[in-house]
Amino acid sequence: MLSNSKTRSLARSNAQFQKARTRLPLGVSSSFRYWGDDKTIYVRNAKGGRIWDIDDNAYIDYRLAYGPAILGYADPRVDAAAMEGMRKGGVFALGTELEYEVAERIHRMVPAAELVRFSNSGTEAVMAGLRLARGFTGRDAYIIVEGSYHGLFDAAMWQVDMDGWDGKTGEPELQSYGEGVPKQLASLVHFTPLNDLNRLEEVFKRHGDKVAAFLVEPIMGNCCALTASAAFLKSARELCDKYGVVMLIDEVKTGFRVARGGVQELFGVRADICTFAKAMGNGYPIAAFGGRADIMRIIENRVRHGGTYTAHSVSLAASNKTLEILEETDALADIKNYGLAMQAGLTQILNEFGIAHCYTGHPSMGGLFFRREPPTNYRDWKTSDYVFYDTLAPLLHDRGVLIEPDSREPWFICAQHDSACLEETLAAFRTGVAQTIELLAAERGKARA
Repeated sequence: MLSNSKTRSLARSNAQFQKARTRLPLGVSSSFRYWGDDKTIYVRNAKGGRIWDIDDNAYIDYRLAYGPAILGYADPRVDAAAMEGMRKGGVFALGTELEYEVAERIHRMVPAAELVRFSNSGTEAVMAGLRLARGFTGRDAYIIVEGSYHGLFDAAMWQVDMDGWDGKTGEPELQSYGEGVPKQLASLVHFTPLNDLNRLEEVFKRHGDKVAAFLVEPIMGNCCALTASAAFLKSARELCDKYGVVMLIDEVKTGFRVARGGVQELFGVRADICTFAKAMGNGYPIAAFGGRADIMRIIENRVRHGGTYTAHSVSLAASNKTLEILEETDALADIKNYGLAMQAGLTQILNEFGIAHCYTGHPSMGGLFFRREPPTNYRDWKTSDYVFYDTLAPLLHDRGVLIEPDSREPWFICAQHDSACLEETLAAFRTGVAQTIELLAAERGKARA
């Protein structure tokens, strides 16, 4: 056995879980925060690129709340701006001057967002964007890429059952994320694999005259950062134009992270409607959607959008400062360079152990796959060694590196991840990989016995 293995105590978190579950289902306020009765973590505080739990375990955090803390937790510049927003009074059910200022900055960074509306979460932004597309086209159906996640609202809570698919015969079944989603909605959603141009065109030919929107994440934020090819996006843009379908690009995770202008800048594609959330407020709750002026203008008389807490003075002020920093400094270049350096270090270690691997996405939110060639769609995930990843993840947690336990979530980088973070990450990764190899070998030995 390895002599330098390490385990954490989660005694306080476990006790908190038992107490919290008496008032909170699963003991948390989002199902994704539940990692198991004895593995769910409760946070004490966070700063920069690190987070501490209530058991005083310290972690280098590559989850970053699924991406929002792009400048690092508790950035003093953003927090000071938020305090100024707080002094304005909060929420008024009236407009403020700052709404225009932030909308103008968003348009400058993402020209496709000719007009902008604010929301409170990515789910709300995508929900409004889809409603807007339906109102504009007068159609109800929509197309989603397999493996995408577009929030927790009924129209988006559909997926192909990749876990239950054997990968050899037939197609993966369509299913809802859980109960409570009206089954009638299944007739409105059409799925297609990422980067499969033939399948994409077939869906448009069969259903294009009934489709309101093609909803796509060119870098899939909840699916290993699987990335669309330029050819796929170009064809999608052409098919949307041909069939009068709204191209709705979901940039809830990629917006203002992978480039100042998001994936649209990276790929040279222009959305009809686009959505933003995570990185735009450095953790303060804010989201937005924007798009072509002729589409957005129908909010004025045909499509309803609103919300009591939209454009809250605190979140709006935080967003204004966050976007200013991202637009006017080298923060995004620093984040990218750290991601590249980390991937180079991980590769060196994995090569020493002779482990096939590859990366997907962007260095600021990259996916790590244990297979030789980068996957092109969600079905390829089935052919990767995700068991290796799932075994490795908790071992990294024990050694102070916090990644998502599920292999389908990217590693997020922030501007406060520094050389010390990198050195500690690579040391923990080396030990974690060695332990993973040993554990899996032992399991295979048991299976043969």
